[in-house]
Amino acid sequence: NMATSSNYWEDLRKQARQLENELDLKLVSFSKLCTSYSSSSNWDQQKRDIRSDSGSTQDNVLIAMTTELEQLLANLTAVNDKMAEYTNTPGVSSHNAALMHTLQRHRDILQDYTHEFHKTKSNFFSLREREDLLGSVHRDIDSSGVNNRKTELFLKEHEHLRNIAMATKENITFQRGMLKSIQTRVTTLANRFPAINSLIQKINLRKRRDSLILGGVIGICTILLLLYTFH
Repeated sequence: NMATSSNYWEDLRKQARQLENELDLKLVSFSKLCTSYSSSSNWDQQKRDIRSDSGSTQDNVLIAMTTELEQLLANLTAVNDKMAEYTNTPGVSSHNAALMHTLQRHRDILQDYTHEFHKTKSNFFSLREREDLLGSVHRDIDSSGVNNRKTELFLKEHEHLRNIAMATKENITFQRGMLKSIQTRVTTLANRFPAINSLIQKINLRKRRDSLILGGVIGICTILLLLYTFH
């Protein structure tokens, strides 16, 4: 039974490593493709008329990669959950410290990949939404043949508010990175010293507060843009 149990754990670790390696490669490709999309997104006269066939193809590839990465992350999460269940299996308590250390390492990797994926995905869809908006506005200007001052001010204000939102998001992301580094270091100690759980709870509260601040800033920016557009 012990041999079978050990083989089960090793099989789970092997699955986790395979998924992690695949995610690592695909996240690099996903990031490069998003960067390529950003570099090629130049709204000149021709691109203001219609989005090129190559652009549409690139969109389809990015969306397909997004779906694939989401599935891989879901599979890796399922494997991590099975590993967590195994650590609570009767008869493996003598190895629990080593198992928990290994499990925590795989959880950290999953969290890093999940964060990187959502960050890249968010940047891509924000860029595409912004360009669709700008393209629509430019087409309206070209069709009317009037250099509308109000539209120019709207575009400038939109860019200004977007820069503020992005700067705030980057600052909060940096803070989250610092908090994650601290939390990772104290996780192992928390299992031995219950008093450290209080510190972890404070860190989690800080992370949730940062998320609320970011959501509030983005919401306010969106409302201001809508008000400015319809006035």
